[in-house]
Amino acid sequence: MESLDKLRFYELTLQERGEYLRQETGLTESEIDALTGLSGLTPAAADKMVENAVGVYALPIGIAQNFIVNGRKVWVPMAIEEPSVIAGASYMARLARSGGGFFASTDEPYMIGQMQILDIADPANARVKLLEHGAELLSEAAKIDPILSELGGGPRELDVRLIENSPIGPFLVLHIVLDVRDAMGANAINTACERLAPQVEAITGGRVHLKILSNLADRRLARARVSIPVNELAFDEFSGEQVRDGIIEAWAFATADPYRAATHNKGIMNGVDAVVIATGNDWRAVEAGAHAYAARGGTYTSLSTWSKGADGELDGWLEMPLAVGTIGGATRVHPGAKAAIKLMGVQTARDLAEIIVSVGLAQNLAALRALATEGIQRGHMTLHARQVAAAAGAEGGLIDAIANRLVQEKNVRIDRAKEILKELKN
Repeated sequence: MESLDKLRFYELTLQERGEYLRQETGLTESEIDALTGLSGLTPAAADKMVENAVGVYALPIGIAQNFIVNGRKVWVPMAIEEPSVIAGASYMARLARSGGGFFASTDEPYMIGQMQILDIADPANARVKLLEHGAELLSEAAKIDPILSELGGGPRELDVRLIENSPIGPFLVLHIVLDVRDAMGANAINTACERLAPQVEAITGGRVHLKILSNLADRRLARARVSIPVNELAFDEFSGEQVRDGIIEAWAFATADPYRAATHNKGIMNGVDAVVIATGNDWRAVEAGAHAYAARGGTYTSLSTWSKGADGELDGWLEMPLAVGTIGGATRVHPGAKAAIKLMGVQTARDLAEIIVSVGLAQNLAALRALATEGIQRGHMTLHARQVAAAAGAEGGLIDAIANRLVQEKNVRIDRAKEILKELKN
């Protein structure tokens, strides 16, 4: 097959894209079929995953191209229904190559489990007792999952917080921190909390109520940075300096205003969630952690930072909690998720998180660049028009013909698409 540059991946047929990926990545034919939807999660398998199953629900999955993460080329699978996200991330990744791509890092895979301790006569004294028994509790927690300990994980720290003002009065919260290795970690954390609860009650004389992990995984942060030479940002009538400064001004809006920050961070999560979903991870947990982290200073603000570098380049930075795994849960039983992880060539959960946070930064850049220059609708509506044409009943070549008309008329509406379809058929 010809080189990808000559073929233009997006212009290939579905079958040709699958075959190209098979040749480029080493995925087997069955793994490609699982990724592309020709095979994959069956209703019978779904019946073992959730209660009252009636079948499976599919999302489009596409491949973001051009990503270089820590010096390595990565094909990125993204499961998402929204137009322009994959194209935007791919284009920003191409611009990022001029600065070496994305450079990402992650913390150790530490997750926090919480125990709410109620009915304590003297919370301050009970807190001291728990801290005094900290080594004992950690030692007991290490016995709960010996396999995790063999892999280098297990309990790491213990902390006790006093909540002095709440609707039910003061109470204690015990935090146990576990290294969960390549798992997302919810099961390990929840099991540890439940097993330790009787011992905690004996020490404090109180009652352990809630026993569950926290999705504010601020001990498990992922971060990515990118630097793009200013000349790479120029396009059409916009100079590189205009684009750079416009992006920084748009970012400043998000830092100062929570109404804008919510949409700004949603753009980041467009990229993040798409990869999280494609790999069978818990996107609700990632969303919850990200937005809680964005409000950690008391005001909801931007997760990313954009600035002008010493040589005039555009520098970007994104840091957020990212609790994802490569083992356990849907990643173990969903054929498409397993194929997606293999496609990216990741070996550990930290590898996966570094790719995901890089995609989030790329997607953030794509949205800011569009907003600061030509407007968000130009590229988005061009792709959205194809969806509208298909929804109007168009098939085959009529989809693009109708979509082009809708964009030219700047009237991307389903009623207009139906009128054009009727006209073309007649």
